[in-house]
Amino acid sequence: MSANETPAPHEVAQNNGLGILLRVIAMFCMAGLAAVVKWCSAKGVPVLEIIFFRNAFAFVPVLIYVWRTSGFGVLKTKRPGAHLTRSLIGLVGMICGFTAVSLLPLTQSTALSFSSPLWMTALGALILKERVGAHRWAAVAIGFVGVLVMVHPDPSHMAVLGTSMALVGAVGAAGAMITIREIGRTEPGPTIVFYFTLAGMILGLASLPFGWVIPDMATLGLLIFGGLLGGTGQLFLTEALRRAQVGVVAPFDYTQLVWASMLGFLIWGELPQTLTIVGALIVAGSGVYILLRETRRFQDT
Repeated sequence: MSANETPAPHEVAQNNGLGILLRVIAMFCMAGLAAVVKWCSAKGVPVLEIIFFRNAFAFVPVLIYVWRTSGFGVLKTKRPGAHLTRSLIGLVGMICGFTAVSLLPLTQSTALSFSSPLWMTALGALILKERVGAHRWAAVAIGFVGVLVMVHPDPSHMAVLGTSMALVGAVGAAGAMITIREIGRTEPGPTIVFYFTLAGMILGLASLPFGWVIPDMATLGLLIFGGLLGGTGQLFLTEALRRAQVGVVAPFDYTQLVWASMLGFLIWGELPQTLTIVGALIVAGSGVYILLRETRRFQDT
Protein backbone atom coordinates (compact mmCIF):
# COMPACT_ATOMS: atom_id res chain seq x y z
CA MET A 1 0.00 0.00 0.00
CA SER A 2 1.28 3.42 -0.71
CA ALA A 3 0.93 7.10 -0.04
CA ASN A 4 -2.46 7.83 -1.54
CA GLU A 5 -4.04 4.40 -1.16
CA THR A 6 -6.40 4.87 1.75
CA PRO A 7 -8.64 7.92 2.15
CA ALA A 8 -9.70 8.71 5.68
CA PRO A 9 -12.92 6.93 6.66
CA HIS A 10 -13.71 9.45 9.42
CA GLU A 11 -12.54 12.90 10.30
CA VAL A 12 -10.02 13.07 13.15
CA ALA A 13 -8.04 15.86 14.73
CA GLN A 14 -5.13 16.89 12.51
CA ASN A 15 -1.69 16.49 14.03
CA ASN A 16 1.28 16.80 11.65
CA GLY A 17 3.80 15.53 14.18
CA LEU A 18 1.79 12.40 14.90
CA GLY A 19 1.16 11.85 11.20
CA ILE A 20 4.88 12.00 10.45
CA LEU A 21 5.68 9.63 13.32
CA LEU A 22 3.09 7.11 12.10
CA ARG A 23 4.49 7.33 8.57
CA VAL A 24 8.03 6.65 9.78
CA ILE A 25 6.83 3.65 11.81
CA ALA A 26 4.98 2.40 8.72
CA MET A 27 8.20 2.60 6.71
CA PHE A 28 9.99 0.59 9.39
CA CYS A 29 7.28 -2.07 9.09
CA MET A 30 7.70 -2.17 5.31
CA ALA A 31 11.48 -2.43 5.58
CA GLY A 32 11.02 -5.21 8.13
CA LEU A 33 8.64 -7.01 5.76
CA ALA A 34 11.24 -6.78 2.98
CA ALA A 35 13.85 -8.27 5.33
CA VAL A 36 11.46 -11.13 6.15
CA VAL A 37 10.87 -11.75 2.43
CA LYS A 38 14.60 -11.84 1.77
CA TRP A 39 15.29 -14.19 4.69
CA CYS A 40 12.47 -16.62 3.89
CA SER A 41 13.33 -16.64 0.19
CA ALA A 42 16.91 -17.60 1.08
CA LYS A 43 15.42 -20.50 3.07
CA GLY A 44 13.80 -21.76 -0.13
CA VAL A 45 10.25 -20.48 0.38
CA PRO A 46 8.70 -19.61 -3.03
CA VAL A 47 7.62 -16.03 -3.60
CA LEU A 48 3.93 -16.92 -4.05
CA GLU A 49 3.95 -18.86 -0.78
CA ILE A 50 5.43 -15.78 0.92
CA ILE A 51 2.67 -13.68 -0.67
CA PHE A 52 0.04 -16.01 0.81
CA PHE A 53 1.38 -15.57 4.34
CA ARG A 54 1.91 -11.83 3.85
CA ASN A 55 -1.76 -11.36 2.93
CA ALA A 56 -3.42 -14.05 5.07
CA PHE A 57 -1.97 -12.73 8.31
CA ALA A 58 -2.31 -9.11 7.23
CA PHE A 59 -6.05 -9.73 7.60
CA VAL A 60 -5.65 -9.75 11.39
CA PRO A 61 -4.79 -6.05 11.82
CA VAL A 62 -6.76 -5.00 8.72
CA LEU A 63 -10.04 -6.54 9.93
CA ILE A 64 -9.53 -5.15 13.42
CA TYR A 65 -9.07 -1.72 11.86
CA VAL A 66 -12.21 -2.04 9.72
CA TRP A 67 -14.22 -3.20 12.74
CA ARG A 68 -13.02 -0.33 14.95
CA THR A 69 -13.42 2.45 12.35
CA SER A 70 -15.89 2.13 9.49
CA GLY A 71 -17.55 -1.22 10.30
CA PHE A 72 -17.85 -4.28 8.07
CA GLY A 73 -20.63 -2.71 6.01
CA VAL A 74 -17.93 -0.76 4.19
CA LEU A 75 -16.79 -3.99 2.50
CA LYS A 76 -19.87 -4.05 0.25
CA THR A 77 -18.96 -3.04 -3.29
CA LYS A 78 -20.67 -2.51 -6.61
CA ARG A 79 -17.36 -2.49 -8.50
CA PRO A 80 -15.83 -5.97 -8.24
CA GLY A 81 -14.28 -5.64 -11.69
CA ALA A 82 -12.41 -2.50 -10.69
CA HIS A 83 -11.09 -4.20 -7.56
CA LEU A 84 -9.99 -7.18 -9.65
CA THR A 85 -8.08 -4.92 -12.04
CA ARG A 86 -6.42 -3.05 -9.18
CA SER A 87 -5.51 -6.34 -7.48
CA LEU A 88 -4.04 -7.93 -10.60
CA ILE A 89 -1.82 -4.93 -11.30
CA GLY A 90 -0.82 -4.60 -7.66
CA LEU A 91 -0.02 -8.30 -7.33
CA VAL A 92 2.20 -8.24 -10.41
CA GLY A 93 4.07 -5.41 -8.71
CA MET A 94 4.25 -7.35 -5.44
CA ILE A 95 5.52 -10.53 -7.09
CA CYS A 96 8.23 -8.64 -8.97
CA GLY A 97 9.11 -6.55 -5.93
CA PHE A 98 9.45 -9.58 -3.66
CA THR A 99 11.53 -11.35 -6.30
CA ALA A 100 13.83 -8.32 -6.51
CA VAL A 101 14.24 -8.33 -2.72
CA SER A 102 15.32 -11.97 -2.89
CA LEU A 103 17.93 -11.26 -5.57
CA LEU A 104 19.39 -7.86 -4.63
CA PRO A 105 20.89 -6.28 -1.53
CA LEU A 106 18.06 -4.93 0.62
CA THR A 107 19.15 -1.30 0.23
CA GLN A 108 19.36 -1.52 -3.55
CA SER A 109 15.97 -3.18 -4.03
CA THR A 110 14.40 -0.59 -1.70
CA ALA A 111 16.07 2.30 -3.52
CA LEU A 112 14.89 1.07 -6.92
CA SER A 113 11.32 0.81 -5.62
CA PHE A 114 11.44 4.57 -5.03
CA SER A 115 11.14 5.09 -8.78
CA SER A 116 7.42 4.33 -8.44
CA PRO A 117 6.32 8.02 -8.18
CA LEU A 118 8.18 8.73 -11.41
CA TRP A 119 6.31 5.98 -13.23
CA MET A 120 3.04 7.09 -11.60
CA THR A 121 3.44 10.60 -13.01
CA ALA A 122 4.17 9.28 -16.49
CA LEU A 123 1.32 6.74 -16.40
CA GLY A 124 -1.07 9.36 -15.04
CA ALA A 125 -0.38 11.52 -18.06
CA LEU A 126 -0.72 8.64 -20.52
CA ILE A 127 -3.70 6.78 -19.01
CA LEU A 128 -5.70 9.33 -17.02
CA LYS A 129 -4.75 12.22 -19.34
CA GLU A 130 -3.60 14.23 -16.33
CA ARG A 131 -1.87 17.47 -17.17
CA VAL A 132 1.81 17.28 -16.28
CA GLY A 133 3.71 20.55 -16.53
CA ALA A 134 7.27 21.10 -17.62
CA HIS A 135 8.53 21.19 -14.02
CA ARG A 136 7.20 17.74 -13.20
CA TRP A 137 8.40 16.25 -16.48
CA ALA A 138 11.85 17.65 -15.73
CA ALA A 139 11.71 16.06 -12.26
CA VAL A 140 10.73 12.73 -13.84
CA ALA A 141 13.66 12.94 -16.26
CA ILE A 142 16.10 13.76 -13.46
CA GLY A 143 14.65 10.93 -11.39
CA PHE A 144 15.29 8.44 -14.17
CA VAL A 145 18.88 9.65 -14.32
CA GLY A 146 19.02 8.67 -10.64
CA VAL A 147 17.70 5.22 -11.56
CA LEU A 148 20.45 4.85 -14.16
CA VAL A 149 23.02 5.85 -11.54
CA MET A 150 21.69 3.15 -9.20
CA VAL A 151 21.66 0.36 -11.76
CA HIS A 152 24.94 1.56 -13.38
CA PRO A 153 24.20 -0.50 -16.49
CA ASP A 154 27.56 -2.19 -16.84
CA PRO A 155 26.88 -5.83 -17.85
CA SER A 156 29.86 -7.01 -15.87
CA HIS A 157 28.52 -5.59 -12.60
CA MET A 158 24.75 -5.45 -13.08
CA ALA A 159 22.34 -7.93 -11.50
CA VAL A 160 20.11 -7.94 -14.57
CA LEU A 161 17.22 -10.10 -13.32
CA GLY A 162 17.00 -8.51 -9.87
CA THR A 163 17.21 -4.98 -11.26
CA SER A 164 14.59 -5.74 -13.92
CA MET A 165 12.24 -7.22 -11.32
CA ALA A 166 12.68 -4.17 -9.06
CA LEU A 167 11.83 -1.77 -11.89
CA VAL A 168 8.85 -3.82 -13.09
CA GLY A 169 7.69 -3.97 -9.46
CA ALA A 170 7.90 -0.18 -9.26
CA VAL A 171 5.88 0.14 -12.48
CA GLY A 172 3.31 -2.28 -11.07
CA ALA A 173 3.02 -0.25 -7.86
CA ALA A 174 2.57 2.91 -9.93
CA GLY A 175 -0.09 1.22 -12.08
CA ALA A 176 -1.91 0.11 -8.95
CA MET A 177 -1.91 3.68 -7.68
CA ILE A 178 -3.36 4.88 -10.98
CA THR A 179 -6.25 2.42 -10.63
CA ILE A 180 -6.71 3.43 -6.99
CA ARG A 181 -7.03 7.06 -8.02
CA GLU A 182 -9.91 6.05 -10.27
CA ILE A 183 -11.81 3.62 -8.02
CA GLY A 184 -11.07 5.73 -4.93
CA ARG A 185 -13.63 8.21 -6.20
CA THR A 186 -16.41 5.80 -5.25
CA GLU A 187 -14.79 3.15 -3.01
CA PRO A 188 -13.56 3.75 0.57
CA GLY A 189 -9.95 2.98 1.43
CA PRO A 190 -10.69 -0.01 3.72
CA THR A 191 -12.67 -1.62 0.88
CA ILE A 192 -9.74 -1.29 -1.52
CA VAL A 193 -7.28 -2.67 1.04
CA PHE A 194 -9.57 -5.59 1.96
CA TYR A 195 -10.11 -6.84 -1.59
CA PHE A 196 -6.44 -6.49 -2.51
CA THR A 197 -5.43 -8.45 0.58
CA LEU A 198 -8.05 -11.10 -0.24
CA ALA A 199 -6.82 -11.38 -3.83
CA GLY A 200 -3.22 -11.76 -2.66
CA MET A 201 -4.18 -14.54 -0.27
CA ILE A 202 -6.15 -16.39 -2.96
CA LEU A 203 -3.32 -16.06 -5.49
CA GLY A 204 -0.78 -17.34 -3.01
CA LEU A 205 -3.00 -20.26 -1.99
CA ALA A 206 -3.61 -21.17 -5.65
CA SER A 207 0.13 -21.75 -6.04
CA LEU A 208 0.03 -24.55 -3.42
CA PRO A 209 0.07 -27.40 -6.00
CA PHE A 210 3.07 -25.85 -7.78
CA GLY A 211 5.81 -26.28 -5.24
CA TRP A 212 5.20 -24.98 -1.74
CA VAL A 213 7.74 -26.00 0.87
CA ILE A 214 7.12 -26.92 4.49
CA PRO A 215 9.10 -24.29 6.42
CA ASP A 216 10.86 -24.99 9.69
CA MET A 217 9.30 -23.46 12.78
CA ALA A 218 11.56 -20.40 12.78
CA THR A 219 10.81 -19.64 9.13
CA LEU A 220 7.09 -20.24 9.69
CA GLY A 221 7.18 -17.76 12.55
CA LEU A 222 8.88 -15.21 10.32
CA LEU A 223 6.29 -15.73 7.56
CA ILE A 224 3.47 -15.06 10.02
CA PHE A 225 5.38 -12.10 11.45
CA GLY A 226 5.83 -10.71 7.92
CA GLY A 227 2.09 -10.82 7.33
CA LEU A 228 1.40 -9.02 10.59
CA LEU A 229 4.07 -6.45 9.74
CA GLY A 230 2.56 -5.84 6.31
CA GLY A 231 -0.95 -5.39 7.69
CA THR A 232 0.24 -3.19 10.55
CA GLY A 233 2.26 -1.07 8.13
CA GLN A 234 -0.89 -0.54 6.05
CA LEU A 235 -2.75 0.64 9.13
CA PHE A 236 -0.03 3.10 10.08
CA LEU A 237 -0.01 4.40 6.51
CA THR A 238 -3.77 4.89 6.75
CA GLU A 239 -3.64 6.58 10.12
CA ALA A 240 -0.82 8.88 8.98
CA LEU A 241 -3.07 10.13 6.17
CA ARG A 242 -5.93 10.62 8.59
CA ARG A 243 -3.76 12.76 10.87
CA ALA A 244 -1.92 14.89 8.29
CA GLN A 245 -2.05 15.81 4.61
CA VAL A 246 -0.26 13.62 2.10
CA GLY A 247 2.14 16.45 1.23
CA VAL A 248 3.29 16.52 4.85
CA VAL A 249 3.81 12.81 5.47
CA ALA A 250 4.68 11.24 2.10
CA PRO A 251 8.25 12.64 1.90
CA PHE A 252 9.00 10.52 4.97
CA ASP A 253 8.44 7.38 2.88
CA TYR A 254 12.11 7.68 2.01
CA THR A 255 13.07 6.86 5.59
CA GLN A 256 12.44 3.27 4.49
CA LEU A 257 15.87 3.41 2.84
CA VAL A 258 17.45 4.19 6.22
CA TRP A 259 15.68 1.26 7.87
CA ALA A 260 16.54 -1.05 4.96
CA SER A 261 20.20 -0.04 5.15
CA MET A 262 20.29 -0.72 8.88
CA LEU A 263 18.57 -4.10 8.58
CA GLY A 264 20.70 -5.10 5.60
CA PHE A 265 23.86 -4.34 7.54
CA LEU A 266 22.78 -5.93 10.82
CA ILE A 267 21.41 -9.15 9.28
CA TRP A 268 23.53 -9.73 6.18
CA GLY A 269 26.48 -7.38 6.66
CA GLU A 270 25.48 -5.45 3.53
CA LEU A 271 27.12 -2.09 2.95
CA PRO A 272 25.25 0.19 0.51
CA GLN A 273 27.22 1.01 -2.62
CA THR A 274 28.03 4.66 -3.19
CA LEU A 275 26.19 4.72 -6.53
CA THR A 276 23.09 3.24 -4.89
CA ILE A 277 23.02 6.01 -2.28
CA VAL A 278 23.72 8.78 -4.83
CA GLY A 279 21.07 7.48 -7.21
CA ALA A 280 18.56 7.02 -4.38
CA LEU A 281 19.07 10.62 -3.26
CA ILE A 282 18.45 11.85 -6.81
CA VAL A 283 15.29 9.74 -7.13
CA ALA A 284 14.08 10.76 -3.67
CA GLY A 285 14.62 14.44 -4.42
CA SER A 286 12.71 14.12 -7.69
CA GLY A 287 9.90 12.19 -5.99
CA VAL A 288 9.51 14.78 -3.24
CA TYR A 289 9.48 17.60 -5.80
CA ILE A 290 6.81 15.83 -7.87
CA LEU A 291 4.76 15.24 -4.73
CA LEU A 292 4.94 18.88 -3.64
CA ARG A 293 4.03 20.13 -7.13
CA GLU A 294 1.08 17.72 -7.30
CA THR A 295 -0.12 18.70 -3.82
CA ARG A 296 0.00 22.36 -4.82
CA ARG A 297 -1.90 21.59 -8.02
CA PHE A 298 -4.74 19.91 -6.11
CA GLN A 299 -4.88 22.80 -3.62
CA ASP A 300 -5.24 25.26 -6.49
CA THR A 301 -8.16 23.34 -8.06
